[in-house]
Amino acid sequence: MIADLPRFATAPLVRSWHQRWGATDHEVGAEMPGDELITEVASVATRAITIDAPPEAVWPWLVQIGCLKAGFYANDLLDNLGHPSAREILPEFQHLEIGQWVPMSPNPSDTTAFRVAGFETNRWLLWQQPLSTWSWKLTELPGGRTRVVTRLRAHLDWSHKTVSVFSLLLLELGDFPMMRRMLLGIRQRAEAASSGRAP
Repeated sequence: MIADLPRFATAPLVRSWHQRWGATDHEVGAEMPGDELITEVASVATRAITIDAPPEAVWPWLVQIGCLKAGFYANDLLDNLGHPSAREILPEFQHLEIGQWVPMSPNPSDTTAFRVAGFETNRWLLWQQPLSTWSWKLTELPGGRTRVVTRLRAHLDWSHKTVSVFSLLLLELGDFPMMRRMLLGIRQRAEAASSGRAP
């Protein structure tokens, strides 16, 4: 977490770069699942990473994401109440269905969690809140690799100023450090598991 402090502090200064960290021009401009659900957006961020493991080895790490589930593979003190993120596939969190909570805190609600809004196994996954969507797309590459693209689209409802200000601060200061570490954490775990090494 301490290593990320400079990224928290400087994120607004490099906004145009970090909102597309790792993504190509094509990936930034391409449609993602759920793009049509949030039309008036205050923030759109598309990030990407290449993982040296096939989509079926990456997918389970996405399915089990959530606070007090497998965690977010990022800053556990902030994201998972200090509980270490999982370094193995957890069978009890591998069931996926529409409407299922993706908790961001211990007591999920429509303002504190996402819900699974759609998915195609090993290909794409969409989470939704009333004011935001978070989508994932997995594309198989030659050599048994996977290109992972993720997009967060968020709308701010200024009729609820306190919630909107808090959301804006998270988007401006916390989103990039968390997402960068999360993508790197998924890559580390998927590649290690695929090669038979300990993450």
